[in-house]
Amino acid sequence: MSADDSSQPGEPNPTPEPSEEVKRSAIDLVAAYADHDREALDRAIPPAADHADAVVSELKVLAAFLGRRVQETGVMWKPADSREAVARTVAEMLPPELEFAVSTAWEAHSLGEEEIAERFTLGDPMVYAHMLAAFCAAIGLAVYKRSELVSTLRQVGGLEEE
Repeated sequence: MSADDSSQPGEPNPTPEPSEEVKRSAIDLVAAYADHDREALDRAIPPAADHADAVVSELKVLAAFLGRRVQETGVMWKPADSREAVARTVAEMLPPELEFAVSTAWEAHSLGEEEIAERFTLGDPMVYAHMLAAFCAAIGLAVYKRSELVSTLRQVGGLEEE
C-alpha cells in the first residue's frame, strides 16, 4: 500500500475531491444560466464537457445544497415550480433539440422517472449538466441575489473569489 493510499484492504477507495477546474466549470454553467448569458454559456460548455461526469457530480452536490437552503428559508418550491423554472431558464439558451432534451429530461427526473429521463439524455452527460445547472440557477435565484448565489457556490466549492 502506498503512503497516499488511506484505504484498507477490502475497503473501497474514497471518492477523490473534485478538481478546482471541475468546480469552476460547474459554477460557470450555473452563473451563465443565472445571468441568462448565452455567450458565457458557450464559453463554459467546452471545459465542462471535458469532465462531464465529474461536473454532473459536482452539480448534484450544488443542487442538494441549494435545495436545503430553499427549505431552510421557507421559500415555497414544488416539483412543478422546478419543471417550469428549468424550462424557462434554458429557453433560447440552447439549440432547440438540446433545449427540448434538457426540459423533457428534467421533467421526467423531477417526477422520479429516471429511466425516461435517461432516454431523453441520449446518454449524453452534458444534458444532465445543463438540466442541473439550470435547476441550480433557478432555485438559487429563489433565495439569493445573483452575486450572492455565485459567491455562495464558490464558498461551498472551496474556491476563492475571482
